[in-house]
Amino acid sequence: MKIEEVAYPKESLLFQKNKDYDYVDSFRGTIVDKQNKITPLDLLKAFFSSGPKWISNLFALRNKIVALFGLKISTNVTDKEQLIASLKGVPNEQIGLFKVFESNQNEILIGEDDKHLNFRVSLLLKSLENDAFSKEIYITTTVIYHNNFGRLYFLPVKIFHKKIVPSMLKSIIAEIKNEVII
Repeated sequence: MKIEEVAYPKESLLFQKNKDYDYVDSFRGTIVDKQNKITPLDLLKAFFSSGPKWISNLFALRNKIVALFGLKISTNVTDKEQLIASLKGVPNEQIGLFKVFESNQNEILIGEDDKHLNFRVSLLLKSLENDAFSKEIYITTTVIYHNNFGRLYFLPVKIFHKKIVPSMLKSIIAEIKNEVII
């Protein structure tokens, strides 16, 4: 399964308001969807349920460190599977650190606003014009810094981010393939 860093998809909700972001990256993978059943909500649910254990451990370490600086951290979820199953992908839904900001038939935007920076993650599903059974899945991240602490905070995060997102996208595709008859 090939995951590649690409130019951000211009049709994403992230870029409809012509924001100037301090950081943007986008990764793409492809999945076969012969029955046209995969939705952005499937991507969202897989985003929260399929991540490799090392990413969960890294995020737990992040929470311990940033709590010392008064930044937002993930809340403990007692029944993560039930919470994920009940997700609807509608604005203001919250799971851990991530809140749903916008959604449409092709995309869900999640992220958070904090005192040091705001970030958004787009989960975009795009049909291929020349292949009726394949879809591209994009994970695009944007960041806006509020201050120098935001810039400093994101320096090491950026290094891990470039490894985390492709790994997560690969896990999302693998999970969806297992759940959808293709």
